[in-house]
Amino acid sequence: MLNFLYKAIHHGTCCSTSTIRAPQNLYTVRTHIALLLSSFKYISSTSNQHSFTVSYLRNPCGFSPEAALSASKHVNFENPHKADLVISFFKHHGFSQTQVSNVIREYPRVLASDPHKTLLPKLEFFHSKGFTTSDIATVLSRNSRILKRSLKNHIIPSFVFFENFLGTDGNTITAVRRFPGILMVKLDTHVVPNINLLRENGVPESNICALIKKCPRIITTGAIRFKEIVEEVKEMGFNPLGLSFILAIFAMRGMNKSTWERKVNAYKRWGLSEEEILVAFGRSPNCIMASEDKIMRVMDFLVNKMGLEASLIVKRPKLLNFSLEKRLIPRASVIQVLQSKGLIKKLFYLPAVFEDAEELFLQKFVMPYEKEASELLQSKVAADPIQTVAKCLVLVPLSLEKRTILRAFVMQFLPTRGIGFGDRCQNSTFCSIEFNETHNYLDWLTALPWGIYSDENFDVFRAKKILDEDHYGFESRLLPLPS
Repeated sequence: MLNFLYKAIHHGTCCSTSTIRAPQNLYTVRTHIALLLSSFKYISSTSNQHSFTVSYLRNPCGFSPEAALSASKHVNFENPHKADLVISFFKHHGFSQTQVSNVIREYPRVLASDPHKTLLPKLEFFHSKGFTTSDIATVLSRNSRILKRSLKNHIIPSFVFFENFLGTDGNTITAVRRFPGILMVKLDTHVVPNINLLRENGVPESNICALIKKCPRIITTGAIRFKEIVEEVKEMGFNPLGLSFILAIFAMRGMNKSTWERKVNAYKRWGLSEEEILVAFGRSPNCIMASEDKIMRVMDFLVNKMGLEASLIVKRPKLLNFSLEKRLIPRASVIQVLQSKGLIKKLFYLPAVFEDAEELFLQKFVMPYEKEASELLQSKVAADPIQTVAKCLVLVPLSLEKRTILRAFVMQFLPTRGIGFGDRCQNSTFCSIEFNETHNYLDWLTALPWGIYSDENFDVFRAKKILDEDHYGFESRLLPLPS
């Protein structure tokens, strides 16, 4: 634009040879100079707006310089008034600061919205369908582009479609929570063709519903790729009438051919044939979804630590569904301890024990031996109280069993030194503040795997640092006090 103006001015001043046309040329020059100055003012104003937008995105919104610069390409404003209204609106409706930032990061133009005209009706619709305030904040912070869609022409028709298909608002809410993108895609190009393909292959309606509820993202797969997956699953011999057909689609959607081959090779290293691996996959497709590292670690535990045959996984592939640290190792340890102390005489088949529901496992192997377990804990504490508690605390509790054991060790130990709860504290060297800190620490530590927390107040890296740095000095500062 500046080059054009320069050429125009140059033309107006240099191309005239007649004095009669001089006034006209002078007028032309003045006109173009005015245009040039106006352009400079516009550029300066735009630059100021852009600079303010970047600054606003960095400070109130918490963006990094790079993220702020990127987002500023999609939204621009001179003052914070409208943007402040949008942010206040979200916070008033239960969004955390982190969730607000996520919304803006994915959809910067939301800052230019009229909250009550364009945003409120959408939130009210979700509320009317049974979404909680927390649900809405989570869904929209994960996929804020939903806010770009027309409520009347897209969001409502999409929700009603899945509501009619899944049968209830509750099922639809579950699907949306798992993958908010189902309210974004075009139904006629991404969803309906895939559902029709499953029907054509004889998949029962109930199984299609199960697939959408379990992993709604799958049903939005491009039609060509989805057809390829269905054909691959059929070639593997899965029966479309069975639920395993749906599970196989679920498994295959997340991997390509090379990934499949790597997983198969991981099992082959333990002596399993490709035919056996396919049998295991047919019984539990999830076994092939585990990472190569997990496959190797679980197989090592079962074969080398427990002395079981590798072929066991063909009959019980669901064992790969369980966490090695949270379930397999703790349960094996419980059985081994009970057997070594003569508390159980009957031989139990470990793979079956691993598959028992949590409540059943507790009823069979924990509750009947509560008294003996208590005496066993007391004897261990009496023998070496500080080391027993300290070693136990070093373990990050990863399961109900470890959480129970950890608390039992500590709570069994403290009373032996006259340490009780609240006013019952009898040891003056262990003041109530320190005891409360101990109690709160245990609550925090043992809640890590199960705690309900939000992204903004739970920092995984900080938690790891705390654990790596001697638990804030808990062991060295507090445990020696009773002695």
